[in-house]
Amino acid sequence: MTRTQRTRTGRLFRLAGACALALGLTTGVLPAAHGADEPQAAPQAGAQAATYTNPVSAGTVDTFPDPTMIRGKDGLWYAYGTQNPVFQSKGEDGERILPILRSADLVHWNYAGEVFTPATQPAWQGGSRLWAPDIRYFDGHYSLYYSVPGAGTVAIATAPTPTGPWTDGGSVLPSPSGCPSGNIDQAQFTDTDGQPYLYWGSYDTICVAKLSPDRTRTQGAVTQVAKGRRVEGGFTVHRGGYYYLFYSDAGCCSGAFSGYQVKVGRATSPTGPFLDDQGTDLNALTSKAGFVAGANGNRWIGPGHNGIQTDLAGQDWLVYHGIPSEAPDLAPASGGTLNLSRRPLLIDRLDWINGWPVLRAGAGPSDTAQTAPVTSWAAGGTFDDRTLNGWRAEGAGTAGWSTPTEQDSGGYAVHADSGTVPAHLVSTASAPANVRAEAELRVTAAGGSAGLDLAYTGTGDRVTAWLDRGRNALVTEALVGGVSNGEQLTALPAGFTWNTWHTVTAELRGTTLTVEVSHDRLHDPVAVQQRTVPAGAARSGSVGLAARGPGAAGDNTTATALYTPVTARVADPAPGALLPAYSDEFSTTTVPGTTAGSPWSWVRGPAAGVTAGSGSLTWPTQTAELYLGDNTAAVLQRPAPAGDFTVETKMVFAPGQSAQQAGLVLYENDDRWFKLVHSVLPLANGNGALLQVSEFGKEGERPTTTPPTAVANAPMFGGPTADTLWLRLVHHLDTAHNEHEVRAATSRDGVTWTYAGVWTQTVKGPLTIGLVSMNKAGATARFDYLRTYAG
Repeated sequence: MTRTQRTRTGRLFRLAGACALALGLTTGVLPAAHGADEPQAAPQAGAQAATYTNPVSAGTVDTFPDPTMIRGKDGLWYAYGTQNPVFQSKGEDGERILPILRSADLVHWNYAGEVFTPATQPAWQGGSRLWAPDIRYFDGHYSLYYSVPGAGTVAIATAPTPTGPWTDGGSVLPSPSGCPSGNIDQAQFTDTDGQPYLYWGSYDTICVAKLSPDRTRTQGAVTQVAKGRRVEGGFTVHRGGYYYLFYSDAGCCSGAFSGYQVKVGRATSPTGPFLDDQGTDLNALTSKAGFVAGANGNRWIGPGHNGIQTDLAGQDWLVYHGIPSEAPDLAPASGGTLNLSRRPLLIDRLDWINGWPVLRAGAGPSDTAQTAPVTSWAAGGTFDDRTLNGWRAEGAGTAGWSTPTEQDSGGYAVHADSGTVPAHLVSTASAPANVRAEAELRVTAAGGSAGLDLAYTGTGDRVTAWLDRGRNALVTEALVGGVSNGEQLTALPAGFTWNTWHTVTAELRGTTLTVEVSHDRLHDPVAVQQRTVPAGAARSGSVGLAARGPGAAGDNTTATALYTPVTARVADPAPGALLPAYSDEFSTTTVPGTTAGSPWSWVRGPAAGVTAGSGSLTWPTQTAELYLGDNTAAVLQRPAPAGDFTVETKMVFAPGQSAQQAGLVLYENDDRWFKLVHSVLPLANGNGALLQVSEFGKEGERPTTTPPTAVANAPMFGGPTADTLWLRLVHHLDTAHNEHEVRAATSRDGVTWTYAGVWTQTVKGPLTIGLVSMNKAGATARFDYLRTYAG
């Protein structure tokens, strides 16, 4: 991987037709600001890029780990990252403390400052590095939750705008926190009843607890919701009646050997139990399925630690970081005391297929030009010019609209008082029939209502979603020819903050209307309503604001064509024809590799206790290792076919002690191999609990050493294990880049397969197909066959 940047999608992730088409154009990037003391003009809302190419932070910052993102009330997007040396390429040795980026289109980003400087960082933190921010809007201000690893806690800072000034709110967690794991990687979530929660944890456990009403302290019981090797980075959204807990596992930050992947589980309660797409509880002591994103063999390694954003068309986007294979490590920073992986900001389309989220229909991270998020609108606007140009007033009190301004939102629209008859301020431009509309709404006076109009062709022909303060409800109605099909009410939570902005989104697809009310568009709505409207209401029309009574205000009122969802996943690799010359059913009693002419051979073997017969090879685990400089384990190997192939085995294995493992290996030598094994690993802070994991690892030279000879080792983790487990390694010879690409898959029934990510290594010598059973004696692996297939 010491070569120029790759611009391809790995062959082992096949694209799903036009929905995942990589376009042949790239977009430029805005020049980077060097610091908060060198401000740039704010990008203008309503911009639209045609395409983008990851990383979207290129040219602005060198790295941007653990990203989170929000759309501010000014209509711009803001991203926040872990403390890092983001300006190394500009000669800056130090770090920016929780750096901030700003964009009008989710593609072109400007540097917008940092949350703290060394002079303003709260003294109680003892100069700790600050990690993994999570940004939210509530009660008229922005709350940034972040990790303080040096103090073993999570803290909060608040600000009136997305860029500050920031006020320290202290620790959010008590001491002890009630979670057995690392107190980092937090994310806030608000349920439909208005109850806020905080998810946090790392180093093998994620926990959740309720937050106080002001969202500044956890309170009550702490619930463990996920366990697994290096499980961390939890982020929860509510969609379609389920709560989805996104998280990452394996190693985040080991350069070219980072095994990070994004996975997900879902539940019917914010406190779980969360199950993956195979029904495995995320608390079960095994590795998990539910793959959202993993390395696919292109330039991106270790994709993970995600947030989610939604564009103006309603399409979701995964916000995450990845490590570029051509430059995986930053130079030593802060006087040489920091050695960090380069982790720039990536975005990619997040598809929901059969109730489960997956990146680009399963194609994985992109490294070629992609269709950009929709950030412009067909109709509407932001009122930032403080005029009503492009709008017309209809209904009651047509002279009652004005456009004041305030610090956070900029210009917005307000109506004096329409009385009991609605007033409407609608766009002169029209949006299509299948439409997504949204607005920021608030009601500052008792008895008032503020609404979002869509499909509007007149006061008697419209669809309106009201925030009705008198009834403390989301109220929808659809009128055709002056006739309403009836109001539908959804209660808003007690304590709903009427005097501050809330986002109301309305999607009209055919005659199905779906409306959500949220604080900040982050998929944790406090009200959701779905209903059918008359066929006559499913039409093109204006978007606008509605007011009834006093105190109604609105901002960022836009509508554009509703996105078309992707409904089919990219096909998983399918084995070709069986290659008998490279396969073995273990049908004789002769131990492979012990007779002349056998296609098998041993490295440090034959291993003690190996027997064959009755259609299986039985191999007790050895107290021996195949790891870095400790290469004492036996490997049973045979030649592999040239080019592309798939190797598979069915293995019966029930290990009971830490480090026991057995499975497949593609072996070049003791320091260059790929392996897929059922192994046992201890659960950190688990009081002796052991995890049964499908471990997909590689060992090889670290490419950034000079010469690249230092050996490194790292795993990814595949799907759930079982005492009988089918294992597959899919090998592709990438001749264009002189690389082995290997993807792993596991199955508990031999029919349904869970595919993990892709490891790559530069081709140096031939690989052999092999088996291992090692690390600690006391268990026995039974291999029922080894089959190799073309392709």
